[in-house]
Amino acid sequence: GDGQNLVTEDVTVVEGEVATISCRVRNSDDSVIQLLNPNRQTIYFRDFRPLKDSRFQLVNFSNSELRVSLTNVSVSDEGRYFCQLYTDPPQEIYTTITVLVPPRNLMIDIQKDTVVEGEEIELNCTAMASKPATTIRWFKGNKELTGKSEVEQWSDMFTVTSKLSLTVGREDDGVPIICLVDHPAVKDLQTQHYLEVLYKPQVRVLQNYPLQGLTREGEPLELTCTALGKPQPTDMKWLRVDDEMPQHVVVSGSNLLISNLNKTDNGTYRCEASNTVGKSHADYMLFVYDSRAGDEGSIRAVDHAVIGGVVAVVVFAMLCLLIILGRYFARHKGISLATSSGIRL
Repeated sequence: GDGQNLVTEDVTVVEGEVATISCRVRNSDDSVIQLLNPNRQTIYFRDFRPLKDSRFQLVNFSNSELRVSLTNVSVSDEGRYFCQLYTDPPQEIYTTITVLVPPRNLMIDIQKDTVVEGEEIELNCTAMASKPATTIRWFKGNKELTGKSEVEQWSDMFTVTSKLSLTVGREDDGVPIICLVDHPAVKDLQTQHYLEVLYKPQVRVLQNYPLQGLTREGEPLELTCTALGKPQPTDMKWLRVDDEMPQHVVVSGSNLLISNLNKTDNGTYRCEASNTVGKSHADYMLFVYDSRAGDEGSIRAVDHAVIGGVVAVVVFAMLCLLIILGRYFARHKGISLATSSGIRL
């Protein structure tokens, strides 16, 4: 028969969980419903179970539905299950059970635990015995990277290995490399490996005194050298490039002190730091100015201010004088005119 009066759905289930098969009749006429396994053995005939497998249990039975659960599903339970309706002629329809198997193990394999900056390393992530084959994704922190996957199949099971090649820098030290699995049977399955990257020192020279302004003759100079590396630098030294270090220079660990600068101290002072990876340095160029260097500017600024003030006062005085003279002449002219008029009378 074509099963036009029977309805069912395919079932997808994760290994070890419960699958539910439903055989439904659209227009019931009290005909007998039965469920058969992929070997066409009867699991249920109405509400009776001839099959001895107790993992099959009746969930619901009526004239319009036979619903059966299968617990602890395994891959061997996959296949077509048949719903039959004893009409004349008999009707039949099938449902397919698909069993998903999550990967058994997820592990990252790395050539060596500690790497030096600039090296290229290879990481392998393996997801074993899944069904279907997994998709492996790589991340460095939050950034997704591209690996290359190979798939091996045994029977219905798949093992996937993804290879990632990566050139590391000092900024990668302590950053997690994450292997994440995309698979319908599992959510948020991932494993990670934290990178340990060795790198040579990064050196900086800081001027502690004077904090700002010029380095003047007769004044002190204090420099501090800082170095960051992995492993942390243990060997740090000061030297003067292209000349001997002056005898009055005091070096104490990472600090360099010149208590009384003079012109002979001019030059480049270098701090070197090293660790097992390599050596780095930073330079400080010293130029000693005259003891009054920088003062002339302020003196000139004061002189300009005084001159400007004097000019302003002179201009103001001249304006006042002009106003007074103007009023005087205007008044004198008025008196002269009045006198002249009186004579004519």
